[in-house]
Amino acid sequence: QVQLVESGGGLVQAGGSLRLSCAASGSIFRSNTMYWYRQAPGKQRELVAYISSDYNTNYKDSVKGRFTISRDNAKNTVYLQMDSLKPEDTGVYYCKLGALYNYWGQGTQVTVSS
Repeated sequence: QVQLVESGGGLVQAGGSLRLSCAASGSIFRSNTMYWYRQAPGKQRELVAYISSDYNTNYKDSVKGRFTISRDNAKNTVYLQMDSLKPEDTGVYYCKLGALYNYWGQGTQVTVSS
């Protein structure tokens, strides 16, 4: 069984930064792609970024150049560095392990005020 625990969310003004972390239990972390999703109020959950097991990354167009995803396999942790935050980045951010598994974290709230 895998558990994912996110942290690092909070309230920040537009233009500010936050760094989200997602710590995974178990031994399958390093062999799987890790995803960050977000869900804004009244909207569907959307993919923000992912990083493969061999460190290839991909981003949603609206966050390119502002967000950076990274991973530390020694710590079983994936990060999302979010800079130049905008009010439209507000939402609950979730990490997910693997494309074939259904392991999700509990979510961490990010609120960006204008």
